[in-house]
Amino acid sequence: MSLDVDSLRADTPGCTRVIHLNNAGSALPPSVVTDTVVAHLRREGETGGYEAHAEAAERVAAVSDSVATLIGARADQIALVESATAAWDRAFITLKYSGVLGEGARILVSSAEYASNVIPVMQLVNSLGCSLEFIPEADSGVVDVAALRDMLTTPTALVAINHCPSQNGLINDAEAIGVAIRESGSNAYYLLDACQSVGQLPVNASVIGADFLSATGRKFLRGPRGTGFLYASDRALAELEPFPLDLHSATWTSGGYEIQPGARRFESWEKSYAALLGMGAAVDYALDCEIDALRSRISLLAEYARTELAGIEGVRVRDRGGSAAARSGIVTFTLDGVPAAAVVNRIRSHGINVSLSTPDYARVDFETQGIEGLVRVSPHAYNTHDEITQLVEAVSAIS
Repeated sequence: MSLDVDSLRADTPGCTRVIHLNNAGSALPPSVVTDTVVAHLRREGETGGYEAHAEAAERVAAVSDSVATLIGARADQIALVESATAAWDRAFITLKYSGVLGEGARILVSSAEYASNVIPVMQLVNSLGCSLEFIPEADSGVVDVAALRDMLTTPTALVAINHCPSQNGLINDAEAIGVAIRESGSNAYYLLDACQSVGQLPVNASVIGADFLSATGRKFLRGPRGTGFLYASDRALAELEPFPLDLHSATWTSGGYEIQPGARRFESWEKSYAALLGMGAAVDYALDCEIDALRSRISLLAEYARTELAGIEGVRVRDRGGSAAARSGIVTFTLDGVPAAAVVNRIRSHGINVSLSTPDYARVDFETQGIEGLVRVSPHAYNTHDEITQLVEAVSAIS
């Protein structure tokens, strides 16, 4: 499969202004996304927020359909929320409110887990005496599925995994983890953070077997900031009650309340419907491009960046994984003798967007590797080999 890169760049006005290699942070949106958001905001100004929402009701509902198609799910398993963090938190709070994460509950997380997913677990360790254990890594750096199987022989409440860690270029085998949990006979819930994989990799929630999958609109999906979604399995919908509910996720009846069917129970009434429609446009754009084609293009550029950066004296590419197939579009490196923050600033002075990763983002992973900071480069399909070459030249000028 191939993509028309010239068309992708023509669809992306930001390409004329900057070399954007920070797509793991927040990607440049295609024009259709920006136009969709702005058009709805203008309509709100013309007719009122509720009225514009009512006019767009069918298009809003269609966003769930598009997301479901993207991740191999049903529309009634999709909740549209404000961010990946909001999605992950709603799943986590639901597990706590429903008693899964009660006093002394055992929680397993990946060693490369993102701070926003570990800190809430630490809160439960402090308040409820829950236990937090990090799953060992295999030699390649990914989650050691065999080790996880052994850990699951002890009763476990939750397994929380980062599909693509944001700081080491790896892709955890989310499907194998789901199989391990099921085959172990464990009742553990499986919560997958897919915020860095959705949009750059094929993701099939049904095949993965997660109970919850959280994702954002702003990264490789190229949607607006302030958007995200949560997938909930049939098991989660049958067994769990979200907290808190509102008048969108439940109905106040004369005898109490009735929870909405499907994953809508994880939503709340108030959100930016302009941004939500923009995320829908981004999902449709990605589907039109075909995810396999996007994956191939992103991997090609990421591997080119790794190879060229590794050829610079003093540069150490820090990504792990045994092959390109095992690595994501996130490329990380350090430059001997120069703090990562200084490297990022020098690269940015050339009009190239990259980002800085620091230990407080994923402390276990950073401390295990003995790294104090990383430069993160994350190309997308609309980037070019020439832009990677300009990045390499900028880094070479520092060394």
